[in-house]
Amino acid sequence: MSAVTRHWPDAGETRVPYWVYTDKDLYQSELERIWYGEHWLYAGLEAEIPTVGSYRTTTLGERSVIVLRNAPNEISVLENRCRHRGVTICQARSGKLDNITCPYHQWSYALDGTLQGVPFRRGIKGKGGMSPEFSPSDHSLVRLKVEVVNGVIWASFSDKTPPFREYFSERLWHSYERMFSGRKLRIEGYTRQTIPANWKLIVENFRDPYHAGLLHVFLPTFGLFRPDQGLELRMDETGRHGSIMPVPGHDPKAHSGNDFLRETAHDQSFKLADRRLVEAVHELKGEETVSTSTVFPSVIFLQQINSLQVRQIIPRGPEEFELIFTFFGFEDDDEEMRQRRIRHGNLFGPAGLVTVDDFEVLPMAQSTYRAAENEESVLMMGQGGRINSDAGSLATESPIRGFYQYYREVMEL
Repeated sequence: MSAVTRHWPDAGETRVPYWVYTDKDLYQSELERIWYGEHWLYAGLEAEIPTVGSYRTTTLGERSVIVLRNAPNEISVLENRCRHRGVTICQARSGKLDNITCPYHQWSYALDGTLQGVPFRRGIKGKGGMSPEFSPSDHSLVRLKVEVVNGVIWASFSDKTPPFREYFSERLWHSYERMFSGRKLRIEGYTRQTIPANWKLIVENFRDPYHAGLLHVFLPTFGLFRPDQGLELRMDETGRHGSIMPVPGHDPKAHSGNDFLRETAHDQSFKLADRRLVEAVHELKGEETVSTSTVFPSVIFLQQINSLQVRQIIPRGPEEFELIFTFFGFEDDDEEMRQRRIRHGNLFGPAGLVTVDDFEVLPMAQSTYRAAENEESVLMMGQGGRINSDAGSLATESPIRGFYQYYREVMEL
């Protein structure tokens, strides 16, 4: 595969050229090197396919796949493409199957993807049919490498992808186990949204603590988050994965001497009619009530008060992506906790009082990139622009620089 001919600015990861968000050839190379390369992609949760034959369809990169339970303790992720003429087999988002049958010529596959039936394989009345050399075993559905880790299903198009825990790193493992400890999950619901912006912008957004108390005015206004709050930032050794957790114990009513939020954005007149919208019940390991983990390249795991979410990224070309929200809780939640999760999920859902800010501002950025491809973003906040610094402050862009450190390496930029 030829390297992309574009050249990165000499200033390294402190500058990001706008063409990384618009270049069509670069996007195609991203699909091959990143999405279909040696990386784990989020494919779903075990709780979504509880019984043999239950399945969901999803998209990894731009390829449709079927995620299904083919045996009591076995899960398969298969390309949703008949090996005969390439027709998409499963059209529904979810369902239950006894076998997998293509609608075009009725080629039939077992739940593990093995081709088991070809109509008229031996012809009709001795005429036509497949040649004697045709081997069904050579025409099974494309099966991805799969690993199920504490209830989360991971898939990779490459057999060379290392075990998931090694891929995500021991350094970040605690952030994964906080949400996925092996406790049985229960799905609360889904939303999905298409956003006219490059997929990397949503990854940047969730690795950007700098914007949290500035763009999301709701957070400091109602005491959920403040710019002077302590922060735990961690990245793996490559910079591609990261976690952000505000340090608990800060008094949201305390003001520093130069509190610009109190003077400008922090409007003391705003009140909530129902305080339950922001009230937390501690339930996960540790005292944190907000946490974000990004697993390169396809997913963000979020704890937002008592809303537990997966946000799966699906690229739709260089200037559009889809974000699928999966809201979940635990099988042993009582009804009071379930209602609390739904309430908090509405606050942090696509049209909530917080998340809606991101989905307005990202297209505002994308529109300028299109018109000025030769310009650059500036990413110098935090520790003098060092790349892999785990600075405990919101005034940093180090996690974004870490992302681009790895991105440049895998893309040969």
